[in-house]
Amino acid sequence: MRRSLVLTDETAGHPFLASLPPHIREEAIPVQARPKLRVTREDIRGFALAYVACFVAVTVFIM
Repeated sequence: MRRSLVLTDETAGHPFLASLPPHIREEAIPVQARPKLRVTREDIRGFALAYVACFVAVTVFIM
């Protein structure tokens, strides 16, 4: 495995990114290009369904 002489890059901003090789860091997605996360009604419905299912399973297990 090839390693760079310099193990960190102070311009990377985050310690994990600084530890990555330069060719990997160049492929990182810039913050502006990342999609915005949106919570939809289907997400809330799925979360509520999973929460209720786990609650019922634990309640049945305890009884």
